[in-house]
Amino acid sequence: MSDLDAPAALELDDSVVVWSVAREELSERLASEPLVVVMHGRGSHEGDLPGLFPSLPEGVVYASLRAPLDGAPYGIGGFTWFPPGVPADPAPEVMAAAAGAVLAWLDRVEAEFGAPPAIAALGFSQGGAMSIHLLRSAPHRFAAAVNLSGFAASGSLPGDEVLAERRPPLFWGRDVADPVIAASGITRTEAFVPGHFTVTARLYPGIAHSISLSELADVSQFLRTVLPVDPASQVPAGL
Repeated sequence: MSDLDAPAALELDDSVVVWSVAREELSERLASEPLVVVMHGRGSHEGDLPGLFPSLPEGVVYASLRAPLDGAPYGIGGFTWFPPGVPADPAPEVMAAAAGAVLAWLDRVEAEFGAPPAIAALGFSQGGAMSIHLLRSAPHRFAAAVNLSGFAASGSLPGDEVLAERRPPLFWGRDVADPVIAASGITRTEAFVPGHFTVTARLYPGIAHSISLSELADVSQFLRTVLPVDPASQVPAGL
């Protein structure tokens, strides 16, 4: 494995995180509201998914991260969580490096703003793979995961045994005819997640490799169910 394919350590850029609330409000909001860590797909950036925030539950803090690897050395634009390689089967070393970068970022967030009452991981494509891998890497740190058009990485982690006991909630949404995610990755995910998560699986025919409005509605309902969201915060002001 080359140096390009096996980064020894990765670090996220805190300055580019797109928050759903003003930075000066974070300490107050995170004292009582859950945090959802949002991760984009390959070749994208931190500004890609915040457009989803208005369709997700209120009373939650969302943070959209930029993947730690520049896509240019791999012949793609934007940023990537792990290098291109075998389709839907990134090397364990690169998955560990990417997950470690997110966990270190969470450490910095909690040191500066305090720990939220719950944390969920939500991602699309590569970011969906990251959402599952974060729970496998730190199973006691996350309340739930949302995997949109992603997959579970191969290999075994020490946290897998904990997940098998806890069975935290996982939302897995995709198109059965997704043209991007290799069939091997789907087969692996179908075999892995039922024994390690309480799975809400949904198929959205015709969305290809994307996120639909109906899928967003299902994700929103899922998050309301699995996170400590104040029901009063879901009622628009004035009603």
